[in-house]
Amino acid sequence: MSETILSIKHLSKAFGSNLVLRDIDFAVGRGDVISIIGASGSGKSTLLRCINLLETPSSGEILYHGNDVAAARFNAPAYRARVGMVFQSFNLFSNMTVLENCIVGQVKVQKKSKEDARDNALRHLEAVGMRPYINAKPRQISGGQKQRAAIARALSMEPEILLFDEPTSALDPEMVGEVLSVMHTLAGSGMTMLVVTHEMAFARDVSSRVVYMNEGVICEQGTPQALFEAPQQKETRAFLARFRNNSADGIGK
Repeated sequence: MSETILSIKHLSKAFGSNLVLRDIDFAVGRGDVISIIGASGSGKSTLLRCINLLETPSSGEILYHGNDVAAARFNAPAYRARVGMVFQSFNLFSNMTVLENCIVGQVKVQKKSKEDARDNALRHLEAVGMRPYINAKPRQISGGQKQRAAIARALSMEPEILLFDEPTSALDPEMVGEVLSVMHTLAGSGMTMLVVTHEMAFARDVSSRVVYMNEGVICEQGTPQALFEAPQQKETRAFLARFRNNSADGIGK
């Protein structure tokens, strides 16, 4: 078994009287690619935001290498650098160039020299095909290019885990493929990834494990083959049935 990096134990999150997550339990091992699927409003994005401490869990534990990330003296900025996040709306700094977006976190959080940060940023921008656009501002590039720049920014922090919150949902259809290609390459390189996605083909073909969420709980999880070909829960079967008529091979996007 691979080393466990992250353990989620009995995690719940409420906004007022609205319980969005209920008793979530799962673990992330080194090299895992876990896709989280489910209908809109099922709690998927809230789960990622809790894991990255952008939301405070109402109860339960998030253990990073056995350490409780909610503890009073836990270094949240350093943790976020190790558990990076790629947002559906890119969240690039509009007043900075692509390169500057990939440098700023390294210098401010990791205290790297600007020269070292620049070299590291350029390496990751090259890897995602964004080297020609390093001097562009976000408004000057396409949505797919923005998302690839955001991935390079997260990678520049040298994370142990990358969290993806519906990274293709804000993109025009013709730009989805370029972002999924980068993610496919990352998965093949051994990057540990936790991906909230509506891209069923990616979940089926790239994941090592798929988690189906429904109404704030994990309804079912397993290998892609088990979950897509022989789902055990009626809710999972109903959710997947929506996609079966949209693709010749059985699973649409």
